[in-house]
Amino acid sequence: MRVAIAGDHRGYHLKEEVAAFIQAQGHEALNLGAFDVEISDYPDFAKAIGEALQRGDAERGVLICGSGVGASVAANKVKGIRAAICHDVYSAGQGVMHDDMNVLCLGADIIGVTQAKELVKAFLGATFLNEGRYRRRLEKVLAMEAASCGQ
Repeated sequence: MRVAIAGDHRGYHLKEEVAAFIQAQGHEALNLGAFDVEISDYPDFAKAIGEALQRGDAERGVLICGSGVGASVAANKVKGIRAAICHDVYSAGQGVMHDDMNVLCLGADIIGVTQAKELVKAFLGATFLNEGRYRRRLEKVLAMEAASCGQ
C-alpha cells in the first residue's frame, strides 16, 4: 500500500520514525514533509495529504502534529478525507473497518514511537467492512459531505 505521511515541525521526528516503520512493514511511504524542524503549519500538511489521496497518489495517510487535534480538524476539511485522531489500537483499526477512515492523525507530544507504530500497524492492517450498516453509514457521511460542498 502507498501511504502519504506528513507532519508539522512538532511531528517531524515521529514522522521520520513512522515513515521508516511503514516501509519496514512492506508499504511505500510518500513523505510530504516537513523536512526539518523549522516552524511550519499543520494545515499545509493536511492539505498535501488530502490532495495526494484525491489524486490517487496514496491509498491512506498518516498526519502528525503536536496533539493530533489540529491535524484531524484540518484534514477533514478536504473533500473525500475521513481523518481521526487515534491514540489507541482499537480505534485505529475500527476507524477503518467501520468508518472507512483514510487518514490517521497522531499527536507527537502525546504518544511515543512504540505506540505510534502499533497504531499505524492497526490502521494499515484494517479493511473497511463494506456491508450493511457500515456501508449505509458511510453513504450518509458522503451525502453530508456532498451537500456541504454544494454538489
